Amino acid sequence: MPLTRTKKIVLAGAAAALLVAGIILARHFSIDSGASARQELLQLAPPDSTAVIFLDLDEFKRSPFLAKLYEWVPHPTEDSEYAQFVRDTGFSYERDLKKAVVAISIRGGTTKLLAIADGNFDRKRIETFLNRNGRSVQQGKWKIPRLNESMRDKPMSFAFLSDHRVAITDSDNFPQALFAPVAEASHAEWSLRFDRLGGTPVFAVIRQDPALQNALNSAAPGGFRSPQLSRLLEQLQWISIAGKPETDQLRLVAEGECLSDQSISQLNDVLQGVFILAQNGLNDPKLRQQMNPQEREAYLQILKSADIQKIERGEWKTVRLVLSVTPKFLDVVRLSSFGAASPSDPPPPAETKPPATSRTRKKK
Repeated sequence: MPLTRTKKIVLAGAAAALLVAGIILARHFSIDSGASARQELLQLAPPDSTAVIFLDLDEFKRSPFLAKLYEWVPHPTEDSEYAQFVRDTGFSYERDLKKAVVAISIRGGTTKLLAIADGNFDRKRIETFLNRNGRSVQQGKWKIPRLNESMRDKPMSFAFLSDHRVAITDSDNFPQALFAPVAEASHAEWSLRFDRLGGTPVFAVIRQDPALQNALNSAAPGGFRSPQLSRLLEQLQWISIAGKPETDQLRLVAEGECLSDQSISQLNDVLQGVFILAQNGLNDPKLRQQMNPQEREAYLQILKSADIQKIERGEWKTVRLVLSVTPKFLDVVRLSSFGAASPSDPPPPAETKPPATSRTRKKK
């Protein structure tokens, strides 16, 4: 039956619409491929985790800040075990690592770790290295290589999930650590915060845990411990810390969430006060005489960049703190960490011999 002119027009219009839709979908999924890999990795983090850390090294490599940070981090020497590992496996984390997720779970005084990474792996060489430098155990359908290296006296297990994705854990049961039953409600809590941090190449999301809070309090130097601040931080149910490179700086954003508006308001006021006191302290004339000018300026830059604000997201109340980490601050940290003299410090006086006296001349 011949097509009428009207039917031809309708069919041509439908074909054009399908073509346009296909182009839009193709562009969408090709642009979002990196985001899909990111989402896949984050979904593998166990929902009972205490903390989840994410790193997109591909995005960091495009930033001048990474070059500065790389100068600051100590590097293994050429004759080190790491250099031998690179020669044996062909894998270098600086060159070949793309994305990684680290999940830490703290339960009843026991800490478990699961790391999943995407990268350029020479699977055959790496498996040969593992077979030569470790042993394998059978867990279900999985043959899991055990590494000679351990963490906290717990053996580390390794497995390829695909040619470009690996997993490492200190759990005794690798399949359970990786494929534990997922509660949708628990995963939704994490996914909500992961989505909020979608534009940042490095972040950590922490679900409040008393053991973690005690560890943070113990790590804080004595002069920086505040009972009032500690009590308020203990009331936070979620904490997220994210970093985004901006030219040669790193923009840090920290957020604390809880359901109590009063607690968030108090925390906001305390943080505002802490930063004001810190700036006043650095401007104290006596401290200015004692402190290295370069170091003082670096700390002042950090404090002046601070922005503290209170945010409401429905029932959740949030305090947000924004800081900018500058190259000058990294230099100061590096110098203080390695005990090097600051460029602005005067050189030490040259060693001089005491002038010869009549007594010393007689001894000669």
